[in-house]
Amino acid sequence: MSEKLHIDPARCDPRPLPMSREEARGRGIGRFDVILVTGDAYVDHPSFGTAVIGRVLEAAGWTVGIIAQPEWRTGDDFARLGEPRLFFGVSAGNVDSLVNHYTAARKRRSSDAYSPGGAAGRRPDRAVLVYADRIHALFPDTPLVLGGIEASLRRFAHYDYWSDTIRQSVLADAPADLLVYGMGERQVLAIAEGLDRGDPRDRLREIPGTAAKYTIPEWREHPRDGCVPLPSYGEILEERERYAEAFRLHAAEQDPVHGRCVAQPHPKCVIVQNRPARPLSTGEMDLVYELPYTRLAHPSYREPVPALEPVRTSLVSHRGCFGNCSFCALGHHQGRIIQSRSEASILREAERMVRSRNFPGVITDVGGPTANMYRWTCPRWGEEEGACRDRSCLGCGNLENGLTDHLHLLDDLARIPGVKRVFVSSGIRHDLVPPEEQEYLEGLCRGHVGGHLKVAPEHTSDRVTVLMHKPPFAVFLGFRERFRAAARRAGKELYLLPYLMSGHPGCTVGDMVDCAECLRDQDLYTEQVQDFTPTPMTASTVMYATGIDPSTGERVHVPRGREKQIQRALLHYRDPANRALVRAGLIQAGRRDLIGEDHRCLVPGRAAGGRKRRYEP
Repeated sequence: MSEKLHIDPARCDPRPLPMSREEARGRGIGRFDVILVTGDAYVDHPSFGTAVIGRVLEAAGWTVGIIAQPEWRTGDDFARLGEPRLFFGVSAGNVDSLVNHYTAARKRRSSDAYSPGGAAGRRPDRAVLVYADRIHALFPDTPLVLGGIEASLRRFAHYDYWSDTIRQSVLADAPADLLVYGMGERQVLAIAEGLDRGDPRDRLREIPGTAAKYTIPEWREHPRDGCVPLPSYGEILEERERYAEAFRLHAAEQDPVHGRCVAQPHPKCVIVQNRPARPLSTGEMDLVYELPYTRLAHPSYREPVPALEPVRTSLVSHRGCFGNCSFCALGHHQGRIIQSRSEASILREAERMVRSRNFPGVITDVGGPTANMYRWTCPRWGEEEGACRDRSCLGCGNLENGLTDHLHLLDDLARIPGVKRVFVSSGIRHDLVPPEEQEYLEGLCRGHVGGHLKVAPEHTSDRVTVLMHKPPFAVFLGFRERFRAAARRAGKELYLLPYLMSGHPGCTVGDMVDCAECLRDQDLYTEQVQDFTPTPMTASTVMYATGIDPSTGERVHVPRGREKQIQRALLHYRDPANRALVRAGLIQAGRRDLIGEDHRCLVPGRAAGGRKRRYEP
């Protein structure tokens, strides 16, 4: 694989990538080198994965066509741009198609933010598999590469919440040649270069940041030396506890420096994940995000794409997250190593955005997965060592704080002529702002919080936050006091908007009752509540599927069914519609003392005769 991204923005057309043969002819393209198929509408904005991969390929000199939200029932749409010279790239879009379609209660969503007009039903369930089958039927000899979040996080045997089953790797089910996992710039360029050279198949199957499929005879004859063997799909089906073992083993290899290849047998093939691709350098990040994105939906759309509006005037400052939250798969997708852009690059992008038509004067967000991880670094993250196998980055003395750089960046963006305000709308990680960093917090309050600052304590029970890999709730309470003081000194009326989660493995109804009492006593607003949804490749999903914490091997309680409903209702105990569930939860937890008319009660009692008494909300 190339050691550097050889891309040149001068090769890019300022217009969006073509979606029709007419657009292709207008650029002198007779046959595309690569065609990208996506479950999202095509938005030429760096917050959309298809746009980034397409622009990077274009900047490397390849011609790229886009097939967005094809009509999959007939298959005709997949042929509308012809057969690519090198490969088809297939993605479900920015969000897993099942997460996109269903709530945590498995109810069908009525809208899709990634479709024009928010229309639902523009992509199939398990879009990667459906698209791959359709393309292979039409073009059986054309290389097919899977990518995006759905493929990336389903690259091994995984628990599927929507069918309540253990499913094979998506690569075992799809008629595809390779799967790109993580952020895919290096991988797609290496694949394009290799196919263009006519490299043998075996060489393409060894590209870092990809997973490949070997037939059983191939694997028996030529096993990969040094690969870490995982429990097979069959073993996991027979004994679901082996799923926790498989997760623990492959999670230890998700580092680009010391990670090894990982192999998992399936009934008809062996799935081999190569070590992760190297993170992008600062210079490479600058190149990727300064490509000439139009920051608009494709002009063929007659209705707006709702997902664009919140990010239209946002800026990506970095990638990666070392937080290691149990319910998040970022460590398996973007990695733990923070990859930051230079401030000069971000300022240049902002200046171009200001000069564009209809810029409202507000930069709505600046950040990455965790906004205030910008410019954090560790001397071990270099070419020799990588992120530690045996410890968390959080609280480590080797970690170098980037909060001052983050605040300087926000302030410098606000000084650009034409920029009225710069916000951190996505929120920050509060435990990364220790008491000695009050200047950072005051700087945020002075100019970069638009009324509410989002933070995510997730739960009030320390026993539950330990399983979530989140800090104790006391850390949030201390931060809240410092935030209030900083807001007062800034002369602003600002509020914290805490995100909380119900139904996480390890959480009992009693824990949620305690949480509701804490919310009552602390007078916390609980609009932002998430019911835990098991999604592929997270430690929390392993806990949900097996009842085992993969990091310790210990058993954990798993709330399901009605108990999950009760737990969510307890976070919204003030809502009259939840009173029956809250009352049931309080009885189950032995807390009838919280049912009645006292001001400390969570729900009123019942009227005589067993009927509910009418109460105003």
